[in-house]
Amino acid sequence: MSEELEGKHGVQSLEVGMGILKAMATGKRSMMLKDIAASADMPPSKAHRYLVSLIRSGLVEQDPLTSRYNLGPFALNLGLVALDRLDRIRLGLSAITDLRDAVNETTALAVWSDNGPVIVRWERPRRPITVNVVTGTTLGVLGSAIGRVFAAWLPERQTEALIRREIESGKAPLGVRTMEDARALLAGVKARGVSVISGDYVIRGVEAVAAPVFNFKNEITLVIVLVGVEGSMDMRDDSPTLTELRQAAAALSARLGATFESAG
Repeated sequence: MSEELEGKHGVQSLEVGMGILKAMATGKRSMMLKDIAASADMPPSKAHRYLVSLIRSGLVEQDPLTSRYNLGPFALNLGLVALDRLDRIRLGLSAITDLRDAVNETTALAVWSDNGPVIVRWERPRRPITVNVVTGTTLGVLGSAIGRVFAAWLPERQTEALIRREIESGKAPLGVRTMEDARALLAGVKARGVSVISGDYVIRGVEAVAAPVFNFKNEITLVIVLVGVEGSMDMRDDSPTLTELRQAAAALSARLGATFESAG
């Protein structure tokens, strides 16, 4: 067979091996040989031959005690590399666009920097009076909904210096005078799962609610925020607005590989 023809038709044995891996991936637990063969629609003897090669490559491993097969360390590594290479900003932009369409409020996406949270994308709603958000704006940690969400889930060593600076400069919210006060504020944010600021925002007449987005390591990687004119959004926990925000953040976290038992 010529190289050109082989390139067009692919490598059949590789496709068969991938079929076995797909069967194991959808099995959701370690599997016996007969179950893998049945799921891959092939005789057990044939499945066994491919499993031997997959074990040698590190894509599959076998428990010597139970004889069950599971995905191996190289398969795990491939998955983690693929997740790590996902364009989180591109996926986040799609998420905030869909959220904007669902709630018709200004939506924005933020990342963490050495100087605090930074707005990287935003979407304007379709209404006559809107709140504009400037891309590239660095926000305060305690004074913004986005900053509070990042600080609630990031390790304190990454946020403490910025928080202390805000407290010492008088830029912290009313009632926050010490690190203990800040910790109590952030514990409340984490317990609620979102940060809501209305009536005491960094810009007068504006309110915001923000939710965390996690990556495959269950670390906070982005924050999604809704921003509106004060009094325009229903900030109750069970409101359609907060429900849509939570669902958008959860869906994006799932897309980035987070497991919610650990991330939440």
